[in-house]
Parts: sequence; C-alpha cells; structure tokens
Amino acid sequence: MKMTAVRDCVAGLLAGAAVVLSGCGAAPDEVEQSAEPPAEVADPPEDVSLDDQPVGLPVENSELFDAVGNLLRPKDHHEWVFVGAPVTPNDMNDGKAAFPEFHNVYINPANFAWYKQTGEFPNGTVILKELVSVGSKSMASGNGYFQGDFVSLEAMVKDTGRFSEEPGGWAFFRFGEAPDYAATGARMKTADCNFCHASAGEDYVFTSTYPVLRAAKKRANKE
Repeated sequence: MKMTAVRDCVAGLLAGAAVVLSGCGAAPDEVEQSAEPPAEVADPPEDVSLDDQPVGLPVENSELFDAVGNLLRPKDHHEWVFVGAPVTPNDMNDGKAAFPEFHNVYINPANFAWYKQTGEFPNGTVILKELVSVGSKSMASGNGYFQGDFVSLEAMVKDTGRFSEEPGGWAFFRFGEAPDYAATGARMKTADCNFCHASAGEDYVFTSTYPVLRAAKKRANKE
C-alpha cells in the first residue's frame, strides 16, 4: 500500500511538472493571441454624398500669382465649372454691340464649391471669360446664334488684401488673343471693367445672368 501511495505521489508530481512546462511553452502563443489586431479604417457611409462634406479653405491666393505678382493662366480652364454663355449680338444692338461675341464663363471648381455652401465668393475666386465669335446663324434645328471660334481670354480675381484699393477687392486681367494665350495675364483698368460690372446685382458678378449660380445661391440660402 505504501509503495502504491508513493507511486501515486510521484505520478502526481510528474503530471504537475508537465502542466507547468506546458504552460511555459504556450506563453508566446498566448501573447500573440492577446495582442489587439490592427485598427481597421472604416468605409464611409454609402449614403453620404461629396456635396454634403464640408468644403476646405478657398484656393490659396499664392497659387494664383507668380513671384512678381502676375496672374498665372490656368492650363485646364475648359475643365472648370461652366457657368454660362450670354451673347449681345450686333444684330440686336444696331450693329454696335460693345461685346458682340459669346461670353463663355467659367469658375474655379473649388470657388464654386465654396459658393454653393455659403452663397459668397471667397478670396481667391477666379472667374474666366472666354470670348467666342458668333459663327453661324442657322442650323438644321432652326435659326439662332451659334458659336464660332475662340477670340480672347480674360479673368476677374477677388483678393481683398492684394487689391484692397479696388471695389469689392476685384481685379481684372487679360491673357491676350486666341489661340496663343499668354502664360500670365496683363492687368486691365478696373474702371473700364466696372463700367459694366458695377451694375451687377451681387459682388460685381452678374449672378442673375447665370442659372448655375442662381441655383447654387438658392441652395446656400436654404442651408
């Protein structure tokens, strides 16, 4: 009986040692299992539109001018937001229209995004006007005024710091004649441009002439 008890005791000790050794060997695995998995980046909700996201700061004015203050011509303005194309043809102005061409007007996309949310043109706003000749007055669909060729490119820029002496902080520039537009815009006389723009209903911009801007303004006022 005593030998049996001794064997049982020894067996118990060996079993306990096996448990301890087994525990030490498993420690690294246990550490790996206890480590937290890397955080996953959650996907944005599917029902959130880019239009609902807050808009960043307006375009930095330093990006618009070169080192000596010349306005840089954007190279992709035909990819900007197209605002509209009013025309005052000679036929309707006794042959003496001040601007008989189409006025193809574009606004910087970042400026437009800001305008949609606030209803205001921020500092750094660039609006381009590209004059296009009246090409034809008839098509298969009927008579009218249809665009011909590019004529010239101009810009108006809002910067109340740089152009503090100008009404509304707006200055006007011209990039010359098509097709060889200049890389930088020459400053125009503000008084000459404001002969018309001073009569604009909103911040020297003819917002009422462009349904794209009217709709954006209406949306901003609702929000």
